[in-house]
Amino acid sequence: MEKIYFISFLIFLFSCSTEDNSIDIEVTDRVTITTPQVDRDLPELKDSGVLKAIMVYSGTSYFLYRGQPMGYEYELLQRLADHLGLKLEVVIAHNINDVINMLNRGEGDIVAHGLTVTQRRQRFVSFMDYLYLTRQVLVQRKPDNWRQMKLHEIDKELISDPIELIGKTVSVRRNSAYYSRLVNLQQEIGGEIEIDTIPGHYSTQKVIKMVVDGEIDYTVSDNNIAELNSSYYPILNVETPVSFSQRVSWAVRKNSPLLLSALNKWVEEMRDNVDYYVIYNKYFKNTRYFSQRVSSDFYSGNGHKISPYDSIVKRHAGRIGWDWRLLSSVIYQESRFVVDEESWAGAKGLMQLMPATAKELGVRDITDPVQNIKGGTSYLHQLWNRWEEIPDSVQRIKFTLASYNCGYSHVVDAKRLAEKYEANPKVWDENVEEYLLNLMYPEYYNDDVVRYGYVMGEEPVNYVRQILERYDHYAQILSEESDDNS
Repeated sequence: MEKIYFISFLIFLFSCSTEDNSIDIEVTDRVTITTPQVDRDLPELKDSGVLKAIMVYSGTSYFLYRGQPMGYEYELLQRLADHLGLKLEVVIAHNINDVINMLNRGEGDIVAHGLTVTQRRQRFVSFMDYLYLTRQVLVQRKPDNWRQMKLHEIDKELISDPIELIGKTVSVRRNSAYYSRLVNLQQEIGGEIEIDTIPGHYSTQKVIKMVVDGEIDYTVSDNNIAELNSSYYPILNVETPVSFSQRVSWAVRKNSPLLLSALNKWVEEMRDNVDYYVIYNKYFKNTRYFSQRVSSDFYSGNGHKISPYDSIVKRHAGRIGWDWRLLSSVIYQESRFVVDEESWAGAKGLMQLMPATAKELGVRDITDPVQNIKGGTSYLHQLWNRWEEIPDSVQRIKFTLASYNCGYSHVVDAKRLAEKYEANPKVWDENVEEYLLNLMYPEYYNDDVVRYGYVMGEEPVNYVRQILERYDHYAQILSEESDDNS
């Protein structure tokens, strides 16, 4: 029997392809914007200083874990943005079917998600050199009593050859490369597979969990994602391939040849860098880390929690009229949610209150989460009120955050310098922040309008930027879930 399976599998491999042009139906992408609607290449990105990356929220690409944005694509993107000298701006696609349309409309400049390179997709976008190779495999459930069975007994209960899928029901998202592969597979094995379509907003990881729970019998997944999940759910079998190796890559518009060239050079350089392999292993090979993450209440794939203190944060953020996710970002910046964190300067607790400040705010136990967050939020509110002269609410938040970090008086000094040197004293970005940075230099901290002297300006400037960047991740990821690789 094993020889028969092996021979039929060889016949299947030599006959299969990842894209069958004879099947003239749309099975992978709902592409309506087939050509670029904007003319923006690398020089224009350099002028703007921003790289807008279209990402899809998923369990490996982009997610939150214990308050920190993470993911394979996200970590690579950070390195790419640094390499290009650009600021990274993430644009979320809530449905993977929309990413090519969004790219060609100009909503982003790169699709940074694990897209399978297919001939159909290459009609509409240009793919950079592939990030990694994968193949599609069948995801199926072992018998319920598999632990009491011998290996050959388990094998008899499983599909080990794609031809055995004739007459079986396999569940996948319709607008995915998995659906396309199953359509082509039917042609190759000369029989019909019942393809059950799953809603488009379901992630691959969620569909795999449906197999685990017995809601569906079979699905198809890229082997790296399937193997990762099978390490956590040992009842899964993911050993039956249904495709050749396929390239997984990122995409740019067809009228962005300079950006494409820069990406290809970057990938080539990254392949010689150990980080390239460390990042891949972190998200696709480190099964222990994956198990810890998917079992955590503070993994965004399991719900909308950031930390164990969400209920406290929401209550006190509401008290001062702030978004609780913004306040959570402040707390992460201060302590990474470590309740007994203490700085070199003696600041303590979740919001890093100095003992004297805590006493003024009525905080008796500085390590108590409720008291610390209440006190820290009250202090933020005091600072917010002191900046009532700033008309724009976003700018006012930035003045408030900087004051929380380095002190209200130093920010006032920077505001005085901005006014003296004809910058806008009521705008943080590229105005007051520049003069806070200048307060590191004698010619500025000795200026006659400066009353409180030197301050390490890089710290509050980075503090404000990092909090708001993290808040942007929180706001996007925690608003709606999306898809996985396709």
